[in-house]
Amino acid sequence: MSILGKFLQKVVEKGSVRVIHADGSTESFGTPVPGYPDVAIRLADKGVVRQILLDPRLGAAESFMDGRLIVEQGDIMQLIQLLRANRPFERGGELQEPGPFTKMRDYAAASIDRFNFRGRSKRNVAHHYDIGNDLYELFLDDDLQYSCAYWDFDRHGPNITLEQAQADKKAHIAAKLDLKPGQRVLDIGCGWGGMALYLHRKTGVEVLGITLSEEQVRKARERAEQAGVADKVKFELIDYRDLAAREAGSFDRIVSVGMFEHVGTPLYQTFFRCCANLMTDDGVMLLHTIGRMGGPGTTDAFTRKYIFPGGYIPALSETLAVSERCRLIATDIENLRLHYAFTLREWYKRTVRNREKIIALYDERFYRMWIFYLSGATAAFEHGGMCNYQIQFSRNRRTLPLTREYIGATEEALRGDGPDGTISADAGWH
Repeated sequence: MSILGKFLQKVVEKGSVRVIHADGSTESFGTPVPGYPDVAIRLADKGVVRQILLDPRLGAAESFMDGRLIVEQGDIMQLIQLLRANRPFERGGELQEPGPFTKMRDYAAASIDRFNFRGRSKRNVAHHYDIGNDLYELFLDDDLQYSCAYWDFDRHGPNITLEQAQADKKAHIAAKLDLKPGQRVLDIGCGWGGMALYLHRKTGVEVLGITLSEEQVRKARERAEQAGVADKVKFELIDYRDLAAREAGSFDRIVSVGMFEHVGTPLYQTFFRCCANLMTDDGVMLLHTIGRMGGPGTTDAFTRKYIFPGGYIPALSETLAVSERCRLIATDIENLRLHYAFTLREWYKRTVRNREKIIALYDERFYRMWIFYLSGATAAFEHGGMCNYQIQFSRNRRTLPLTREYIGATEEALRGDGPDGTISADAGWH
């Protein structure tokens, strides 16, 4: 049995994998079980095994990207799902302490990468978001929401679209902001402007969206101009730290969706202190972030190198520990457990459907990198320790209603608005 085979024999019990080695020999592992994939892979040369064993995630990714690890039965999504599903986060059993070498290696590799100073933050953002808007338009929804959607199957049925789920996500977030006419809202990490434009369109609030991506701010400004609201919904290429020095106490509400993952643990206190200082004394903030269901961890080498340099997924414990020191009151916490998995699977399907267009924009290796990224992320949310947290903060314990009923009522009003796209006068404000 090969060294790789010994690893797969321990991991794959449900579902099956067949490995075709470079010399033509084959090994098979696992047992077909309904609900678990059956896959076959071919290794193009002997070096693939060595590369995978040195760093399983990065080695497998680069071998796949280079066309040296070929999935001959199934696809990369099914291969990664098979491995993750056999070792789920909820597997129970006795917990083992990682070895000292593993802890030291992961800590050293990830720690330096988390220091996202101003110049480095912009470079890290550009690495992922300034590769061209054309790519994102091929696999995101029509509003370019690059974050976890909200899948209300009970309301919409099993065939809910990505567009509907993203619209419901925006309503869910807007309801938690408890917006009132005349307020000023800051959107930190505004993406291509969809959330900012939505909040103004639905409630009339004025919004400033900030980002470090030149591609995003250009697109967001174009959209505001086209909608005729550029005087009410503005976008700026600026770091949140610089904005805090300029506009202290200027915002009634802050929303931040999918940006906190780029802050880095050494700057958590800076981030929350800036947010607190940017808000009025009655300010409310909604933080939507990927999170860990376990304790603090590390970012894997593939993600650090190819996808989100400087990125780190926070545990809830380390997020709250720092926000508490900035006197931000956590008034509501929700765990969106499987919502991102549904979102990622839809992004994956749209990416595969647009394979030829993506290869024409970049190349085959980039396409393989992208589907490996989406596949790994999907498995992490379906079977690993990843989830999404929505944390509502307030600077004053008396600002928000005493019970949570206002969230559902406002969300219903946002979803059931009139043809002019605003909340009706009798929908009620809290």
